[in-house]
Amino acid sequence: MKIGFVSLGCPKNLVDTEVMMGQLTQAGHELTPHPSDADVIVVNTCSFIDPAKQESVDTILEMAEYKKTGRAQKLIVAGCLVERYRGDIQKNMPEVDALIGTNELDRVTALCEGLEPKDNPLDAYLYHDATPRVLSTPKHYAYIKIAEGCDHPCTFCVIPQYRGAFRSRRFESVISEATRLFSQGIREINLIGQDTTCYGEDFGLKDGLAVLLARLAQIETDHPKWVRFLYAYPNRVTQKLLDTIAEHADLVKYIDMPLQHASANVLKRMKRGANGDIFLKLLERIRRTIPGVAIRTSMIVGFPGETDKDFEELCQFAEAAHLDRLGVFSYSDEDTSKSFELDGKVGAKTIYQRKRHLMSLQRKISRAQNRKLVGREMQVLVEGPSADSELVWEARLSTQAPDIDGTCYISDPGEFPLHAGEFRTMKIVKAHDYDLTGDLIDEPALSSPRTPDHAALIQLV
Repeated sequence: MKIGFVSLGCPKNLVDTEVMMGQLTQAGHELTPHPSDADVIVVNTCSFIDPAKQESVDTILEMAEYKKTGRAQKLIVAGCLVERYRGDIQKNMPEVDALIGTNELDRVTALCEGLEPKDNPLDAYLYHDATPRVLSTPKHYAYIKIAEGCDHPCTFCVIPQYRGAFRSRRFESVISEATRLFSQGIREINLIGQDTTCYGEDFGLKDGLAVLLARLAQIETDHPKWVRFLYAYPNRVTQKLLDTIAEHADLVKYIDMPLQHASANVLKRMKRGANGDIFLKLLERIRRTIPGVAIRTSMIVGFPGETDKDFEELCQFAEAAHLDRLGVFSYSDEDTSKSFELDGKVGAKTIYQRKRHLMSLQRKISRAQNRKLVGREMQVLVEGPSADSELVWEARLSTQAPDIDGTCYISDPGEFPLHAGEFRTMKIVKAHDYDLTGDLIDEPALSSPRTPDHAALIQLV
C-alpha cells in the first residue's frame, strides 16, 4: 500500500510524522510524496494559532480531492487539530475517514490498513530510541524530541491541553538515538520539546539538559558535528547550562529562548512573570559566559491588556537587547486558552501596526549584527542548491538554525564541487537584513556524506 503524508507546523510535529512513517514502513508499506499516487493520505495538522488552524483545514480539503481524482481510498487526519476539534471534524468533514490524536501515533498502521486499532493503556505517548522512524529532513541534519508536553501555565498557550503534562525521554534513549544518527552521517542534531530546559526534572535529574548536552558532545564521530537545543524557558536557563555550552566545541553557541514580551504588566497577565530588566541581565550573563553566542527570541504583540506604554517598553527592550534574531507573532485569541477570558482585547489593526513596527526595528538590528561578520572566516554547513535557483547554493553558520533563521549564500564555490552536508570555511563578504553572502575559501574534506536523502518522502507545508 502507498501512503502519502503532509506535515504541517513545527519540528515537534514533524518528528511525530516521522514516527508514523516509520511504523508504516516497518509494516511493509511504501511512502510516496505524490498524493495522486497514494492509497491513503495522512495529514498531520497544527492548530496553535488561527492561521495554522486555517492552513490545516485548507490542506485537509485539498487532500480530500484526491479521493475523487486520484487513487486515494482513505484520508486520515492526525495531530493537534484532532485534539482540539475531534467532534467538529467528525461532524463537519465527512471526507475524513479516521482521526489520530497526538497521543495515538501507534494507531496509524491499523487505521491505514482498515483495522480496528488496539487500545493503548498509556494516556501519554512518547517515542523512544527503538521506535521506527523515517527521517524527512535533508540527509545532514535531524531533530530529536527529548520531551513532550508542558507544565507551564502560560495563558495564551493551549499546548498542555492536547500534549499533556511534561514528560522527559530517558537519558539513555536520547543518547542511543543520537549515536545512531551520527553514525548514519547526520552532521547536526537539534533537540526539541515544548520546554527543553525542563528536561529530566520529572525523574529527578538535576541540570538534566546540561548533563545531556555534555554527553552528546562526547559522542565520537568520524566527522565534525553540531548539537543545538531549541525552546528554552528563560527562568530555566541556569549557569550550569551556559557553562556547559561554552565548554564544548560541538555544542553550537546559540540560545533559542522565547521571551514573549518585556513589559511586567503583560508578562504577569501571560502568567510568565519577570520583566525587561531581568531579561537584560540574563542576556548579559549569557553573552559573558558564551563569547560569540547568537540569541534568538520570539515576542507576542497585541496580547489582551497590552497598552501603548507596554508596547513602547517592548520596543525599547528590543533596541537595548540587540538580539541576533527576533520573531514577532500577532496574538491569536484561542477560545480554549485562559487569555480568551481576559479583558482589554487589542484591535486587529493595532496588532498589525505593532507587529510591523517591531519587525522594522529588528530588521535594522539584524542587519547591524550581520555587518559585524563581514570579513570573518567561519565554518558553515552546506545545505544545497537554493530553492530559487539551482545555480545558487546555500549554507548555514552554526548560529543559524534550520528553517527558522537566515542563510548564507555562496557567491564563489571555488574549484571544488559542492555537496550538501559538508562542512566548509566561508569568508563573509556581504551582509543583508537576515542573510549573508560569502565565498568558500577552503578545500572540502576527503569524504562527504552520502547517506540517503529522505526529504522527498514528505510534503512539508
